[in-house]
Amino acid sequence: MLRADRKSRILGRPAPRTARDARPSFEARAPRAARALRNKKAPGAAFGGGLRFNPFARFGETDWSKVRLYSVGCVFALLWMLLWSRAWYVQVYDGDRLASLARRQHMAAETVSGRRGAILDRNGQILARSVEVRSVYVRPGEVRDVDATVNALAAALEAPVKQVREAVATKRGFAWVARKVDDLAAENVRKAGLPGVYLSSEYERIYPFKQMAGQLLGFVGMESKGLEGLELAFDEVLSGDSARNVVQRDAAGRRLDMDGGAARASLRGRDVRLTIDTQVQFFAEEALARSVDQFDATWGGCLVVDVDSGDILAWAQYPFFNPNAYRDYKPERWRNRLAADALEPGSTLKPFLVAAALQEGVVKGDTTFNCEKGRWKTRYITIRDTHSYDVLPVNKVLRYSSNIGMAKIGLELGSKRYWEYLSQLGFGDRTGLPITESKGILRDPRHWSEPDLITTSFGQSIAATGVQMAQAYLTLANGGERKPLRLVVDTGDDTPANSASQKVYNDKTVKQVISMLREVVEEDGTGTRARIPGIMVGGKTGTAQKADETGRYGHERLASFVGFAPIDKPKYLILVMVDEPQKNSYGGVVAAPVFKHVAMRTMAYHGLLPDAPDPEAPTYATPMGKTGPVEVRREVAEAVREAPDGVPNVVGKSVRRAVEVFARQGMVPVLKGAGQTVIRQTPEPGTEWPKGQPTGQCVLWLSENS
Repeated sequence: MLRADRKSRILGRPAPRTARDARPSFEARAPRAARALRNKKAPGAAFGGGLRFNPFARFGETDWSKVRLYSVGCVFALLWMLLWSRAWYVQVYDGDRLASLARRQHMAAETVSGRRGAILDRNGQILARSVEVRSVYVRPGEVRDVDATVNALAAALEAPVKQVREAVATKRGFAWVARKVDDLAAENVRKAGLPGVYLSSEYERIYPFKQMAGQLLGFVGMESKGLEGLELAFDEVLSGDSARNVVQRDAAGRRLDMDGGAARASLRGRDVRLTIDTQVQFFAEEALARSVDQFDATWGGCLVVDVDSGDILAWAQYPFFNPNAYRDYKPERWRNRLAADALEPGSTLKPFLVAAALQEGVVKGDTTFNCEKGRWKTRYITIRDTHSYDVLPVNKVLRYSSNIGMAKIGLELGSKRYWEYLSQLGFGDRTGLPITESKGILRDPRHWSEPDLITTSFGQSIAATGVQMAQAYLTLANGGERKPLRLVVDTGDDTPANSASQKVYNDKTVKQVISMLREVVEEDGTGTRARIPGIMVGGKTGTAQKADETGRYGHERLASFVGFAPIDKPKYLILVMVDEPQKNSYGGVVAAPVFKHVAMRTMAYHGLLPDAPDPEAPTYATPMGKTGPVEVRREVAEAVREAPDGVPNVVGKSVRRAVEVFARQGMVPVLKGAGQTVIRQTPEPGTEWPKGQPTGQCVLWLSENS
């Protein structure tokens, strides 16, 4: 028992109490087997010995901090491997495709055009310029809510919903919603922040003087390309250069304009400077409009030319055309009729026949012709005059504009020689100005019959444009030497192709014809309404019959007048045409007064009215009685002295004297009404001179009675 107890203490079990319990244990009998069972973690009931084993005994001894550290490291290593694998896939395997998509999204090729050049008058006044505006476009693929976008855009642009929907719902990748909108609409669109809706910069053409020289300037279309007039003729010069650049955009599709402004500035079109003077243009347009309206005419045109240079100072047409709103006019209103319409000139052609006959020695200054009492029947046609003239010398044939006398001069000269002079003057050919113009009609003399020669002698059976007539008269004003008209100052290519100097008439012939033109106005000729008191002028009236649709002459007329101011040394050439006047059809009544007003105001504007007393100067007949430069100068001085510190009193004075008073102060008054006497003025006498732009701030009202 003692031994059993000791073994029991060693084995950790209580000592057996019976003989059976005193038997040696399995571990005692087979210690190796017991250790083997413990190493194999066999269940405690194995071998029926009652041995127990704890399976979690080893976990109690595990270092869990190391286990967690290793686990986190493995997770991060796995994630790192996955990221590198994805990067390799994106950069290497799928890199080219994704790079192409990125370039398409953030980079775009676009054609950049420079701002269109400006059109200026001779003094730098802007007649046409381009301003930057905004246009609205949409990328339908980026629009999230079509209905909401359509409604918001329609409200911002004040545009029809149907029109906006057509743009937003299109299947294309790009569509314009509205082009060249105003600033308020552009700001409304920007504030709306609509996905897929963007603003872009474009240029819009603006004509600050509205209708001034509208038909001459023409207009540009939506794509800033010239469509009519000088805008079309100089489209390549004005449009400048264009370049196709690659631009970068941000994630929202907005253009990242790094140096786009500098790039556009370098591509800007060149400016075109015209010979037109806006002030003279205003004079011509105002007087022309008054005459056309007064006589219920369909159209009127006026050209003012500086004789010394050949520069066209005014190119006026009425009814007016405003190129800012060209869509509001019919195409016939766009038409530049002074250059594009060839009409029979009528009696304004007669001075060239007389000059040719004088130079060829066919007639002399004192040669007389029987004017047949106003009616002459030839073998083929019957010719009539407006008055019953008998025998007239050549100068009076021109002064009274006798068709019969001219017909007989033409028969003396002959078809071939007459045609040669007309051809040298530029009839039947374009003037070479940078505009769309007609060649007119001048048939080969081989096809002229006797009636053709007769009718061409007094301005029928031939067609010429207003520009061709001005070109021909400029030859007379220039001493018989043909000089080209000039419309553009500094483009480098404005010299007409036919600019070679050519002597058409000699000096003696020109002096004789100029003297006859003076008689037409200053004597008892047909142009007395063109007289300007104190200045000797001359010119020729025209009243041409117009052919109807059947080719026969109807009742409509073209009233015209072409003259020089002053006549002794022509400074200005002024041509006036009034088409189909109804109340009176004679050029001396309808067109000559336009010449007078334009010439008088143009000379006052340029300070060319007589400004020095000349005791030996002759007097002139005026509605105010006999007067001359001395009296005119004295009255002007008195008017200025009346209000030395303010506007002088010109009420009751003649219009010429009143205009001169204002012109000496650098002011060009606006004349309203018809007549020769000032009955009211603005500003009032004694008030301060208007500051700033003088034109239009001084007004003189006229009347026939003082």
